[in-house]
Amino acid sequence: MASWLNNAIFYEVYPQSFNDTNSDGIGDFQGIINKLDYISNLGCNAIWINPCFDSSFYDAGYDVRDYYATAERYGTNEDLHRLFDRAHEFDMHVLLDLVPGHTAIDNPWFLESGKGTRNAWTDRYIWRPMTQSPNLNSPYESIRGFLGGIAERPDAAAVNCFSTQACLNYGFGTVTEDWQFAADSPEAQEGRLLIQNIMDFWLGLGADGFRVDMAGSLVKEDPDYYWTKQLWRQVRAHLDETHPDAVLVSEWGDPVNALHSGFDMDFLLHFGPSHYLDLFRENPYFSASANGDIKAFVDTYQAMLADTKGLGYICVPSGNHDMIRMRDTLTPGEMKLAFAFLLTLPGCPFIYYGDEIGMRYEHGLLSKEGGYERTGSRTPMQWNRNTNAGFSAAHSGDLYLPIDPSDDRPDVASQEGDAASLLETVRSFNTLRLAHPALQADGAIVFLHAEDHAHPLVYARSAGDERIVIAINTSDADASCTLPDDYADRLAHADVLLAIGDAAAPCCIRPPAARRYSDKSQYTIRGHFDQVAKCPPDYCGRLVQERSTLRPFASISPSTRRKIQL
Repeated sequence: MASWLNNAIFYEVYPQSFNDTNSDGIGDFQGIINKLDYISNLGCNAIWINPCFDSSFYDAGYDVRDYYATAERYGTNEDLHRLFDRAHEFDMHVLLDLVPGHTAIDNPWFLESGKGTRNAWTDRYIWRPMTQSPNLNSPYESIRGFLGGIAERPDAAAVNCFSTQACLNYGFGTVTEDWQFAADSPEAQEGRLLIQNIMDFWLGLGADGFRVDMAGSLVKEDPDYYWTKQLWRQVRAHLDETHPDAVLVSEWGDPVNALHSGFDMDFLLHFGPSHYLDLFRENPYFSASANGDIKAFVDTYQAMLADTKGLGYICVPSGNHDMIRMRDTLTPGEMKLAFAFLLTLPGCPFIYYGDEIGMRYEHGLLSKEGGYERTGSRTPMQWNRNTNAGFSAAHSGDLYLPIDPSDDRPDVASQEGDAASLLETVRSFNTLRLAHPALQADGAIVFLHAEDHAHPLVYARSAGDERIVIAINTSDADASCTLPDDYADRLAHADVLLAIGDAAAPCCIRPPAARRYSDKSQYTIRGHFDQVAKCPPDYCGRLVQERSTLRPFASISPSTRRKIQL
């Protein structure tokens, strides 16, 4: 596994909505290059760019026409190469979004596969004889349906999510029909080689790895993912030989299966067994007005950590291009608490562009490029109060998606330098994480208090001799808890160096001189506050440090920050 992942903090860039430099209303590679200093100053040292290959754009780039060429609207291969080089000058790593499960139906490979005469691509997609049944619905859970009447051959093509996405052939784990290829057949194995070739090409151009779309769905009808795991282990073995520092993060939403398949990281997603939605979105624990259950998440999370120890990282994102934005269910003040949690967990945190300023989900937008309900999370980045929020100089009607029309829409310029802003809070937590091994990916975690529909949430992170206790009270009232004696004894002599609150009540965990009860393990956690006081020279956050001194952002020189990011 790449060593740089231990202190990696990722920033997800949706390229068409990030920064437009040629005034066509669509973001581009140069726009990302121009904002690398912003991403770096935010404290993020890695980027995930959503699909940027040549595409039909029926699904926002997740329908690839050419895996070896960038989409013209973003720039050329040479422009992307310049982006890699410039990012590396910032000591940043870049992941591309790879879609291996399907292609666009106007991809030349698929057009060749659909011809009536056999060729090298005939068996590279999944086809079912039309004569078998006129019913094009799929009886297989891993195939959405079949598309007929589009090829010279008398067959129907299997499709993934949309009818414009033809399934590439990685075989079937369980073969029940004569048109199905076994997962270990030569025809199915060709798919793995194709993945490796695509990865080799972009890694050679300067990419540092890939986020893999729908990683668990390649082999169809694959009980327990047996053959899917074999496929990805073979890909990982190839990369270990050719590009050992290349990183693979899966869209699987099931870390146990993903990490046992050879992936370095897996996201917790809005589907799957993780209880991710209980954190920020559905009856979210981090909302003072909700009554979310943190225990279900913690129990599941701890079990997944135990099952994947030493294999890779479980990553918790603020959101992504497929989710309703966090701001739709949390206030900016509550988002500060959510980020305090997100940025102090093991694994690598992922920040979706705009979440760091509290961009809103835009309700009621017409679907754009297959976005449907996701469209409202893909609106242009809001940089300032200028035309089109600083995203583009194009006419407003030519924008990829409309800007948030609200007079009080959040933007970067309005929050920079404001100690109480969400942006500066996120920046402070990122700086804190980079400065302390206990808070980074490899640091251990022990949950000290995480009860069903109760407050506070308290956990400890540790690495070597460093141990940090994090206490978060998401309610709108004071909360108390009993800590294990080992931690209570240590906290009795600890300084409260980090605090969320106002000037009158800046601390969450109060040592003996400040509201310690007769029971030495009992502490009062002060109530939730919408405003975060910058407490110079300390950081914003509800953390207690045991052995080392936490330095303020201003005290860390740019050169030191650069070293921290390595």
